[in-house]
Amino acid sequence: MEELNYVETLKFVVVCLMWYICSAGGNIIGKLVLNEIPYPMTVTMTQLVAISVYMEPIFWFLQTPNTGNITRSCYLKLILPLAFGKFFSSVSSHISIWKSTVSYAHTVKATLPLFTIVLSRVLLGETQTFFVYMSIVPIIVGVVVATLTEVSFEMVALFTALLATLVFSLQSIFSKKCLKETGINHLRLLVLLSRIATVLFLPFWLLFDCRQIVNSDIFENINVMKTLFLLFLDGIFYMLQNVFSFTVIAMVAPLSYSVANAMKRLVIIGASLFLLRNPVTTMNVVGMLVACFGVLCYNKAKYDQNTARRRAETLPYVHSETNLQAHLNPKGLPHSKTEANLLNRNGLIHPQDHILLQNNVSLDHVTLFPPSHPWTVNQTHPRHTSASRSSEQSNLVARGSQRIFEI
Repeated sequence: MEELNYVETLKFVVVCLMWYICSAGGNIIGKLVLNEIPYPMTVTMTQLVAISVYMEPIFWFLQTPNTGNITRSCYLKLILPLAFGKFFSSVSSHISIWKSTVSYAHTVKATLPLFTIVLSRVLLGETQTFFVYMSIVPIIVGVVVATLTEVSFEMVALFTALLATLVFSLQSIFSKKCLKETGINHLRLLVLLSRIATVLFLPFWLLFDCRQIVNSDIFENINVMKTLFLLFLDGIFYMLQNVFSFTVIAMVAPLSYSVANAMKRLVIIGASLFLLRNPVTTMNVVGMLVACFGVLCYNKAKYDQNTARRRAETLPYVHSETNLQAHLNPKGLPHSKTEANLLNRNGLIHPQDHILLQNNVSLDHVTLFPPSHPWTVNQTHPRHTSASRSSEQSNLVARGSQRIFEI
């Protein structure tokens, strides 16, 4: 993680702990509710309503800006499909938790990177590095081992967990597209999608879950007030985990957030096993740990890939040459635009430790020289006067031996 001072570190630790507590608490309470009333759509509607209502005071407290401009076409192409995906993925996730255990459902959800890679390739044409592809292997192995050794395995749980992960991966891809095109605040987008999903699927909830609950004798076998209180807590925890999640995103770099998110999954699995006392085998636990380890490997490989791409887009990397007379060679200096050439020849050197030589003939070619100490160059362009050379030499010392020469 990046260097933080003590106050920021303490704040980050507290926010992460609250995020983990709310995530684990919400999943465990959701499982308890589904054990009492097996209606996943009802739990989903409760969470959507909680986001829609409880977030307004949060906006006022955090002074969240109301930014963004959503056009009518954007509503049709992005907002409505995202709202549908949010509802559908949430219902599928609750079905998997209802039919199986919280620990197994979250182990299957660790396959999210696999879906993200495939969908990004199919929809956006994105390619990944070899290490990103290889990081998927332990995820697949871990999920397979956990599935084969799951005591309470049900095919419906596996299918709905994979379906929820697939839809969530699509949401992740198109949510980024929506945020980029509209400029809307991410928290306000979350509330907007929750409200639209609530309005769209309220008739379906009344037609299915609500009618079944009213016509059934379920209230005779459960503590109604306790169940309603658990539903209320589930909505609160769901809302808070989203707030803390976005707070962590704002506090740290993407890699740190990815690691924290992977640790959150481990906390949820561990807390559910400890509090709900689900029967598990040793190999089942090993499979869960291997899958989570694969997620960590994927996050690191993906971060390294994105960092390398940003560097390549910012500055063309070239060969380094320590011989200052090499430019007199009729063939010119060896040029390259790959970071690998710079790394293989000289190792990773900070750009501020180089002097940049720019070629007049081909302005898109540059050559970097690693200077060992401040120096001057006697051969300069004829149009450089003595005054300009004196001025540039002063700038050379003032800028820490970094200077641009034209040859």
